[in-house]
Amino acid sequence: MGSAYLVEPDSVHHDITVGTKRGSDELFSCVSNGPFIMSTAANGNDSKKFKGDIRGPEVPSRVIHVRKLPSDVVEAEVISLGMPFGVVTNLLMLKAKNQAFIEMNTEEAAQTMLTYYSSMTPFIRNHPIYIQFSNHKELKTDNSPNQVRAQAALQAVNASQAGGVSMGGLEVSGMGPSPVLRVVVENLFYPVTLDVLHQIFSKFGTVLRIITFTKNNQFQALLQYPDGLTAQHSKLSLDGQNIYNACCTLRISFSKLTSLNVKYNNDKSRDYTRPDLPTGDSQPTLEHPAMAAAFTPGLISASPYAGAAHAFPPAFTIQHSGLTVPALPGALSSLALPAAAGRLGFSPLPLGHCVLLVSNLNPERVVPHCLFILFGVYGDVMRVKILFNKKENALVQMCDGTQAQLAMSHLNGQRLHGKPLRITLSKHTSVQLPREGHEDQGLTKDYSTSPLHRFKKPGSKNYSNIFPPSSTLHLSNIPPSVVEDDLKMLFSGSGAVVKAFKFFQKDHKMALIQMGSVEEAIESLIEFHNHDLGENHHLRVSFSKSSI
Repeated sequence: MGSAYLVEPDSVHHDITVGTKRGSDELFSCVSNGPFIMSTAANGNDSKKFKGDIRGPEVPSRVIHVRKLPSDVVEAEVISLGMPFGVVTNLLMLKAKNQAFIEMNTEEAAQTMLTYYSSMTPFIRNHPIYIQFSNHKELKTDNSPNQVRAQAALQAVNASQAGGVSMGGLEVSGMGPSPVLRVVVENLFYPVTLDVLHQIFSKFGTVLRIITFTKNNQFQALLQYPDGLTAQHSKLSLDGQNIYNACCTLRISFSKLTSLNVKYNNDKSRDYTRPDLPTGDSQPTLEHPAMAAAFTPGLISASPYAGAAHAFPPAFTIQHSGLTVPALPGALSSLALPAAAGRLGFSPLPLGHCVLLVSNLNPERVVPHCLFILFGVYGDVMRVKILFNKKENALVQMCDGTQAQLAMSHLNGQRLHGKPLRITLSKHTSVQLPREGHEDQGLTKDYSTSPLHRFKKPGSKNYSNIFPPSSTLHLSNIPPSVVEDDLKMLFSGSGAVVKAFKFFQKDHKMALIQMGSVEEAIESLIEFHNHDLGENHHLRVSFSKSSI
């Protein structure tokens, strides 16, 4: 008889040795207190008897038994479960039973793997996977087609991990094993910075480079690991997770790029292998032409406050539904992923951090009302102070820390009146009004009772319509008597270019208008939000995620 396969049914922890039909994953097994009997009647052979090890359940072993696998699982996905803990030396796939066996190079590696996964249930293709020690010391496989494929996958993975050969045409998680991941953050209610991404993804391996950008009005990033296998494990673990509760969902795929070339270390890009790189002006230079075309000035702010690496907790926040697993090798040490809620456990900024320092303003043109309207797109502005002796600087007090960081992440680097805004968190906790009798030339304004706040109503639909600045503006509250030419004339009256206009088909109270640039759109929003159109209708203007 050929080499025996192994199986351990879901509810059985006794030692068993199981055979299969030659060339098939079909298993016929039973368990008794005596020698195990394997039925081979399907092969036309007599029943044969094998004695097991008679080892108790959960005795450490190099072999890990994996259960409840999705039916469409591929070999590389199973192998990736063991990769962070050591070298996977053998693999046995039992697809008909939705099971597999992973053999690690050492018992210690297997023990570490089991300890980790006993605390944090792993998922493959959104299916929870169950893992336990096998009752066998090693795996033996034969030359059946399924096992040949498993061995080929294992050899390719090990060769790639050693840097010897590429993965070629092997299917790895349905894609290719590029070390570069493309990350899209959906439902971006709270801002996500480059440092936050680095903190999350470095739990799975050394992050070499990150580039962030905005494309199709979505915040995206390219992130490079040393090898495709680290990238693959990171993808399997993080794809579909929420950074914050019920929002900021990570959608991860393999990039067609195999490396990133970053020339500047700043708020948009970072090469962690080259700390000597200059900061540049505002955005990185991308060597790859496809990336150069895709990159636009984006959402991510510079260090939100001093010591940006500590802007969020040094490890994911430990919550009642989560855990921190210490003493794991390499990148997985101190990783905490809440088992429930499907989030990574970050918290928004403390409520006290709600004052922003805005610098590099155009002192000839900026007034408090201008900043109130612009920053009011991302939160309710309480007070604005333009500094008396440095009128290119201003303090903007938002309603809370979440809104402050949201405004900072969306507006930092955007151009206003010909100059890129520089926004950081202020050391001040509030903006002081001038003392009574002290005139400050109207440089300080209190907007705490303004009727123009967009978010004063709990659950306002404005919360779900927060988008980064774009050249296309969304117009609403348009009276029936106002036609397309009226609005185009209004928006082009100050010298701006109107490139396109479109009323909503089912509701002419709303329209989209595309300006000549993002800067023109920003200035148009400031000028025409709350503009009186007559008939007791005041125009509502916001940035749109759509284009015309």
